[in-house]
Amino acid sequence: MTERIVCGVDEVGRGPLAGPVIAAAVVLDPDHPIAGLRDSKKISEKKREILNIEIREKALSWCIARADVDEIDELNILHASMLAMKRAVEGLEVAAHHALIDGNRVPDLQCSAEAIVGGDNLVDCISAASIIAKVARDHEMVDMDNLYPGYGLAKHKGYPTKVHMEALNSLGITEIHRRSFGPVKRILEAV
Repeated sequence: MTERIVCGVDEVGRGPLAGPVIAAAVVLDPDHPIAGLRDSKKISEKKREILNIEIREKALSWCIARADVDEIDELNILHASMLAMKRAVEGLEVAAHHALIDGNRVPDLQCSAEAIVGGDNLVDCISAASIIAKVARDHEMVDMDNLYPGYGLAKHKGYPTKVHMEALNSLGITEIHRRSFGPVKRILEAV
């Protein structure tokens, strides 16, 4: 009998006003354990960068997927997050038999799945997914900062900080801003 392949799945970027929601799915290799895995928000940026490389090198399979701003605005952030997670699981080169999802909901998958609240701090494969998804999104927001200077995206990663709100009010809404999100919607309506 072949061993059951389990992947961990997490997403990042549900709360920001700008940029995609990014999900990752990771199948860890039991023969190559990775020390220090935990919720990406509880690890320093430097440590995340190191773990990101190690996860990509040692995992049996990993996939990063996304739902873009247009999909977020069309579907809503919950459904866009589920879509990104589904894409991540389906993009694995080593197909998973079972998916462990961080949170309290499960996307529509071809394999069995279960939701684990706080899983990104409890289950290594979910922690690994959390880390590579966060690093990928953070890198993308740094790139966006170069394309859209003045918004501070490299620092706040699109979250609704005071600096970001001031920039939105003075510089306006860009194509990477989520028009369905309240603060952006209110600025558009006021124009």
